[in-house]
Amino acid sequence: MAGFKLKNHSGASKRFKRSGSGKWMRRQAKMRHILTSKAPRVKARLGKSAVVSKEDAGSLSRLLPYK
Repeated sequence: MAGFKLKNHSGASKRFKRSGSGKWMRRQAKMRHILTSKAPRVKARLGKSAVVSKEDAGSLSRLLPYK
């Protein structure tokens, strides 16, 4: 008899991806609005992906079991 399948958390699957080495990646905050007062180098840095902290990676692995 077959077991049941877990579902990915749809909200988390839109926001987090795995890197090639298996780390969880996320987007940076503070890039939605009021961009005219931010320096270009700040906007360039915030546009890149960031690694999720190791404290939050465990809960992400439960939310996204198949990613």
